[in-house]
Amino acid sequence: MSGRGGAGESPARTSTGDGPAASDTAAPGTPEAEGDRHGATANAADAPGGSEAEDGTAPGTAGAEDGTAPGGSEAADGTPGGSETENGTAPGGSEAEDGTAPGGSEAADGTPGESETENGTAPGGSEAADGAPGGSEAADGTAPGTAGAEGATGSDEAAQPALSEAEAELAAQKIERERIARRKAERQGPVDAGAKLSGKAADLLAAVRAVESGEKPSPVYFDEAPTSPRKPATAPATPPAPARPAPAAPSAAGIEDVRAVLARGGAPEALAGPAATALGEGAAEQLAHDPWRLLAVAGVRPTQADGFARALLGAEAGPGDERRATALVGWLLEQAALKGHTALDAPTLESALTQYGVPDPAESLEQAIGEGAVLVFHEPLGPPVAEGEEQPVRVLVGLEGYALAEESLADGLARLANTFNDPADWEKAASGAGPGADLVRAVSGHGLVTHTGGEAARAEPLALLTAARDLGLRVCLAAHAPAPGAVTVAGLLSGTQGPGRDADGQFAVDLLVVLDAPQLDVETAAALVESVPDGARLVLSGDPGVLGSAGPGRVFGDVLAARACPQLVSRTPDPGPIGELVSGIGIGELNQVDAPGKEVVIVPVRDAGEAVHRTVQLVAESVPRAFGIPADSVQVITPGHGGSAGTRALNAALKERLNPGPGRFGGFDPGDRVVHVPSPGRAEPGRVVSADAQGLHLDAAGARIVVPKEQVDSQVRHGWAVTAHQAVGARWPAVVVVLPGDAAQALSRDWVYSAFGRAERHLSVVHGVDQALPRAVAEVLPKPRTTRLTGLLRALVAAAQDQPE
Repeated sequence: MSGRGGAGESPARTSTGDGPAASDTAAPGTPEAEGDRHGATANAADAPGGSEAEDGTAPGTAGAEDGTAPGGSEAADGTPGGSETENGTAPGGSEAEDGTAPGGSEAADGTPGESETENGTAPGGSEAADGAPGGSEAADGTAPGTAGAEGATGSDEAAQPALSEAEAELAAQKIERERIARRKAERQGPVDAGAKLSGKAADLLAAVRAVESGEKPSPVYFDEAPTSPRKPATAPATPPAPARPAPAAPSAAGIEDVRAVLARGGAPEALAGPAATALGEGAAEQLAHDPWRLLAVAGVRPTQADGFARALLGAEAGPGDERRATALVGWLLEQAALKGHTALDAPTLESALTQYGVPDPAESLEQAIGEGAVLVFHEPLGPPVAEGEEQPVRVLVGLEGYALAEESLADGLARLANTFNDPADWEKAASGAGPGADLVRAVSGHGLVTHTGGEAARAEPLALLTAARDLGLRVCLAAHAPAPGAVTVAGLLSGTQGPGRDADGQFAVDLLVVLDAPQLDVETAAALVESVPDGARLVLSGDPGVLGSAGPGRVFGDVLAARACPQLVSRTPDPGPIGELVSGIGIGELNQVDAPGKEVVIVPVRDAGEAVHRTVQLVAESVPRAFGIPADSVQVITPGHGGSAGTRALNAALKERLNPGPGRFGGFDPGDRVVHVPSPGRAEPGRVVSADAQGLHLDAAGARIVVPKEQVDSQVRHGWAVTAHQAVGARWPAVVVVLPGDAAQALSRDWVYSAFGRAERHLSVVHGVDQALPRAVAEVLPKPRTTRLTGLLRALVAAAQDQPE
């Protein structure tokens, strides 16, 4: 029953008995790579030590964009292997397939972030689904790190349609960030600011289009943490007052001025719209004076910006130009944010600048700090030293948006923890709360409480809500993904769900319980906590073992590490063979489990083609026949979107079997199962109802959604197969986890834990990675993220405790 799973062992010695033969000797240690070349191209989120470059090069190898080494020309993306996130969020800082996801996590986007390669080939000689051997060239034939064209061009941004829900939410984020910045300034917070394009112009245009559309990920330099989807540098929240209008789109005259500057530098004129939007007022003048500002446009790489600068400035444009160095510092920090970092160690940043040929990286970093382009922080290391001794510090550098969000979040959490002065006697309520009794008691006397546990432990916060409601409190339950009795965090912040806000713009609640707390990125968490009124209680609940947030930050883990509030650890185990298997994975053990009811089945496969075939059989035939679970209630999970057994290949095969059609509505037909990504970090399951001149009509948990036709490509994907980041927070009666052989490097303990834990009654593992699975569970831990929240929160709580009563 126990014992580490190895080759030839199965966590469940059972088979479905019908459909594809399930091996009762196959080890769970061999599930194949889950779908998109993740084996050889590890997701930045899940891959141990780096993902493979999009052209099939070995992990950890940074290819120069023009084929030369960094410093002469510079690395294509500056990172050991550019990978695409699989978080399911919108392109441009959204999801993997579409152009990116943070964070070790997948954007449900999520995310973070598992990355995927885009060429759809299986590395290491494995064959693509169409029989083509895995090659080393990117999908568009460009060199590694160069994204291929796929989607919307900048010209699409010139004219903006009426605001959609997602656009209204992003506008609200902008307003919230401005409010936080004003508040920080007013109280003087603790932060001290200290010839032609290389290659063809068409390549640059293709790269930008690919990132915007999601075909290619933006480059990432830092591989210390999972890739995450990049969110706007604003806290997502809706203010109480009538929403202000979204920032005005750039004027036609402004776009024309930018187009003229781009033409002088040999850049594609189609970048005029995106550049004018990214740079704002005076964009043309900014570009003419500082051509490296072009790096603010998604998809533009340093080598391309260098070529643009040489065309405009001539010999004046050199690697040591202060403008270049400052732009590179900001760009590198943005790439780090895609990996989940909110700041970086100064030595790490200087090392990255060296790789890009900056002659004096330390001086260049000081210059960027002095100009206020980035902020510098000194974080104490170790315990306080004696008077007269110098305290060791770690020098961190970060972007203003994340700094403000992280500080605002720390302030808000400390406010709730330190200002709560209304303890209540809930002993009677606790005595009737069953397994939630300890949580009820803790919340009765504290404004901030954390609660950890597995899927079964979610019953404890529900018991707390029942008790609080019986006591007459206004309560609200929020979750990352749609859940019974809960509103989504996004819906709560946008005002479309939940109790609404009072006259001061804060939630009209006495108790807010947030499930799936590990999925909170720093900006979302800051907006959420800022909206909780004084005297109210906040409970952050979640499973620390799952994949982290798609966006930057490590909120739940940092709050737990700070120990700034009571921490309740559930003792409620997840039941059955699946619960036993997942619990073992959480502590690094891939154990055999007895599954007399075929709750866990291992289906060995030899290659990606067989993985796709067996997956379709399981979903369409075996699981419905053996367990009475309809195909619509079976969810397929795989490491990434690309590759011969990624979500795209699996969804195509599943659509052909379950809902065949011509795809006349942008590739979709009525009845298609889809995932809707209305904004970065959100991935909502739905089904296609119809399409007309307005757009694609979806049914999402009973709610009707219309996606404008120009947004369908970027916001909607088929949903029979999803990535683990997209699946976090939800569960299904049956789950098929697909691990083809090329996914070995994409696996990590938190990825396996998250994917396997999505199953309620039945788990099938389409297995082809041999010993990579037990090795990942035992050895490949989540990659660390550099954040400041723990230190900030500890300092604020300690300061409050030192104050006299």
